Amino acid sequence: MKVISELHKVMKGTFEVDLGIVHNFSDGLYAKQMFVPKGYVVGTHAHTFSHLSILAKGKVIVRTDDSVAEYTAPACLEIKEGIHHAIEALEDTVWFCIHATDETDINKIDEILIEA
Repeated sequence: MKVISELHKVMKGTFEVDLGIVHNFSDGLYAKQMFVPKGYVVGTHAHTFSHLSILAKGKVIVRTDDSVAEYTAPACLEIKEGIHHAIEALEDTVWFCIHATDETDINKIDEILIEA
């Protein structure tokens, strides 16, 4: 199992996997789009606020503090505040995290939305 950190890249030997992050902003909303290759895991983390995640393409297993569930696109999930979760891509996956925030600086967004 390969794990992708919240920095959205993983080292595999001397190779780096880039998730092709796309940052989208609208009035008070932020959507982070990422591509997670089959077999990779977006590492466990928790958010400071509840938010929606949209599985636009692929199949994943989502592990939280108290559950494990498999989803096939299209799917929309609520991720509750403070709940640690990880996303394992069973197929090449396109995933969106949707957050209510006025922050638009991509260098600060994760420190505001992800628990330390």
